Amino acid sequence: MKLALVTGASGFLGGRLAAMLVERGVPLRLLVRESSRVDHLSLLPAEVVRTELTDADSLRPAISGVSHIFHCAGCSTDWASASAYFSANVQATRALLLAARYAGTVERFVHVSTTDVYGYPKTVCDETHPLTYVGLPYNETKCLGETAVWEAYEKAGLPVTVIRPATIYGPRGTAFVADIVGLLRDGSMALFDGGNSRGGFSYVDNVADAMIASATHAAAVGKAYNIADGTNVTWAEYVAALADGLGLKRPWIDLPAALARPLGHALEIAYRLLPLPGRPLLTRHAVLLLARDQEFPTVRAVRDFGFSPHVSFTEGIKRTLAWVRGSGRNVT
Repeated sequence: MKLALVTGASGFLGGRLAAMLVERGVPLRLLVRESSRVDHLSLLPAEVVRTELTDADSLRPAISGVSHIFHCAGCSTDWASASAYFSANVQATRALLLAARYAGTVERFVHVSTTDVYGYPKTVCDETHPLTYVGLPYNETKCLGETAVWEAYEKAGLPVTVIRPATIYGPRGTAFVADIVGLLRDGSMALFDGGNSRGGFSYVDNVADAMIASATHAAAVGKAYNIADGTNVTWAEYVAALADGLGLKRPWIDLPAALARPLGHALEIAYRLLPLPGRPLLTRHAVLLLARDQEFPTVRAVRDFGFSPHVSFTEGIKRTLAWVRGSGRNVT
């Protein structure tokens, strides 16, 4: 790679990807918002460009001379405003694609999507499953963002690769690490249907490895790839590993998913209309993630660029717990 650009480097996956690219000797430019904190990146020999991601004109100087773009930025929480989802997942993606086309030097645009674009099917599927809207803002905006990527490939010839991770965990993880630990601490962590659904867990380094490998294989141009470690670990097992490793009580709340989903919907409506501070204890998005099988097959990634997770679940949990114990996030 002549020069790689990473968006979302102030976040979880983007930050780890940036560090791993530097370890591989790749010249690096990081694109972050004006308000983003990048303390964890201060020791990386990388150029940091601060700008708004939704304005294609302002992005053009940042993309000048870039050969590879890794688009990790986005709004991935299960609770945010409609405008926050649309701005981060759709407008920013469209603007970055337009700037990439204008640059004329981009050899690969790697877009981080999600297996959520399948619409949380009851049975896991491969990448031929259509993008499916189910009325949730994260799902919808990630589908729209990915649609923009395919249009740039089909209509403008931009060489793209789409990565669809399942459940990413690891040091600096928010939704599936810090937030869950916080819920365990205050006794409000819930499982659904016994927590028996497979989580599709992917250690962050394994996802970053897949992104780097896909960016350098010609076979990956114009294709989407499910990414999961294939551990078959269930949500009950994952949450228990966090709780036991930190000396916390395992969850005592176990709800039927069929009851939890409408309850989550009711709480969402109440929080939107009243409005109430903070976030609901339940959301439909969270229930679907924890109650539906997320262990999506990765046969295509194995075939096209040799995807093989090198960090095991045992090691991944060990590193994650070490970070939680040593972090300043007040999650322990």
